[in-house]
Amino acid sequence: MELVVRKFDLLKELQLFQGIVERKNTIPILANVLFEAKGDTVRLAATDLEVGLRAECKASIGKAGALTLPAKKLFEIVKELPDTDIRIEEEKNGTVKVAADRFEGRMQTMPKDDFPTLPDLAAGEGVGINRRLLREMVVKTQFAITGEDTRYFLNGALFVVRYDAMTLVATDGHRLAIVTAPREGDPKVEETRTILPKKTLSELGRLLADGDEEIRFARSDSHIFFRIDGRLLVSRMIDGQFPAYERVIPKNNDKRVEFERDRFQAAIRRVSLLSNERSRAIKFAIEAGRVEIASQTPDLGEAREQIAVEYTGPAMTISFNAQYVLDFLNAAGADVVAVEFKDDVSQTVMKPVGSTDFDYLYVVMPMRV
Repeated sequence: MELVVRKFDLLKELQLFQGIVERKNTIPILANVLFEAKGDTVRLAATDLEVGLRAECKASIGKAGALTLPAKKLFEIVKELPDTDIRIEEEKNGTVKVAADRFEGRMQTMPKDDFPTLPDLAAGEGVGINRRLLREMVVKTQFAITGEDTRYFLNGALFVVRYDAMTLVATDGHRLAIVTAPREGDPKVEETRTILPKKTLSELGRLLADGDEEIRFARSDSHIFFRIDGRLLVSRMIDGQFPAYERVIPKNNDKRVEFERDRFQAAIRRVSLLSNERSRAIKFAIEAGRVEIASQTPDLGEAREQIAVEYTGPAMTISFNAQYVLDFLNAAGADVVAVEFKDDVSQTVMKPVGSTDFDYLYVVMPMRV
């Protein structure tokens, strides 16, 4: 195989593989990226057997063929090369020459036949998804996924696609983030419910970062596919029953406080600096006209800050994990947020206030302090 490709084009694709490829892997070939050169295009692929990515870029192909190279080391080399053409050439002794300008390096390859076969998706297959909306939905939910729960179905987010809406739900058992956005689809297409693994959602977020073009989503019996800008993200599905999240959304929270988001966020950040580093507990003392946010740690000290609010209900005190609240505020995307509660032990609801493209709800359990 022999090809010439622009540094910018190759670097852009290699960068997207870095989160997928694992350095420490019991299967050495999984540390490599597969190159397949044909016509005027080089196709690239990487996988950890759970999540895979296909990409391609234009190239001048001197000799068609396929080979594999260490994904992370190749990325580091290409990143340091000058902004010019890069030549990749397979040599007879089992090495691959990578050259640009006055630089010349040789890397060990591994047999291309050892590289796993990735499922593919035909062009145009699947349903259309609004890229901008899905990008925001990922931001508003992915932080609530656990990565350590033995209940493997919680190590992902539920993605529900209907003809008129799409919903993404994540929970770690202590909090729940749910966001729904409108979509325009074919009413004849049935609803699909898929659990997206945490790593898949993370890689999806990276791929959605730039642009507003529509993407395609499809699923088979065991795999999920997202086609984005000529790239194809492939992932195994989590086979399990996602919790009935609707049951944990409280319907009778009769007390409500609205906060200016930036002011609320800044106060929590300041007060939480003296909270217990493990529990991150902060206390909200709510009474007519004000909320006092406080923290106390015997080894560190204490902090408190008051915020004026419009509230006329009964006085009460409720505690939260500060990071849980900050995660919501970082993703809320509104100038004003509402906190709705019933008492100091029941689920509290937080949500943005005002007109947005999303129906966004965050449910968090108070702490017992």
